[in-house]
Amino acid sequence: MTESLDAASIAANLAAVQERIARAAEANGRAAEAVRLVAVSKTFGLDAIRAAIAAGQLDFGENRVQEALPKIDVLSAEHPHIRWHLIGHLQSNKARKAGRPFDAIHSVDSLDLLHRLDEAAAESRRRPQILVQVDLAGEDTKFGAPPDTARAIVRAATGLTTARLVGLMTLPPFYDDPAAARPVFARLRAFRDELVAEGVPATQLAELSMGMSHDFEVAIEEGATIVRIGSAIFGERG
Repeated sequence: MTESLDAASIAANLAAVQERIARAAEANGRAAEAVRLVAVSKTFGLDAIRAAIAAGQLDFGENRVQEALPKIDVLSAEHPHIRWHLIGHLQSNKARKAGRPFDAIHSVDSLDLLHRLDEAAAESRRRPQILVQVDLAGEDTKFGAPPDTARAIVRAATGLTTARLVGLMTLPPFYDDPAAARPVFARLRAFRDELVAEGVPATQLAELSMGMSHDFEVAIEEGATIVRIGSAIFGERG
């Protein structure tokens, strides 16, 4: 596990990030509450997450199922009100493990994974939120479905029996200048609007998960409703 900052530093960082989110949202005519902060706790241990919980954070993001499960088992017993988001790539053969503990899965990028998650949700009697990950940059090192495939996944997801489609996610390339990611964020919003115009219920595409520590304010300007922030809260990973 990565060595984290002390509890006071995490609380201070969290408050600073929340203030930046509020300013960015309000500058674009939205309430601060319209943007959900997911604190990305991957590679950080229980004490770091407990510090964020003590400071009022409710939503936490993890990249890997195997790393997340021990944390979820311990912390959900202590704090049953917190919510867990899987934001990293998920292989179809791990869908059953992910369907039980996570409240939201942001990285659905195939029809096979979608259907396996729905089956796992039914077995565990949970109703996880599903976001379809859209690849808008074509990077070989990143996951996500290209738009045509994502469109098919979204249409299939409108008929899920247990899991619930709530929106889209994207991960742009890393740019030194955060503004360079703006076209990717704008394309995700436009793609969502296209799907709604094609008949997908707007309520099933209400969430746009985009923006991380270095570019979340730009993402909020382009319509993000969920931002995934780790290092700006917990410190740099080793």
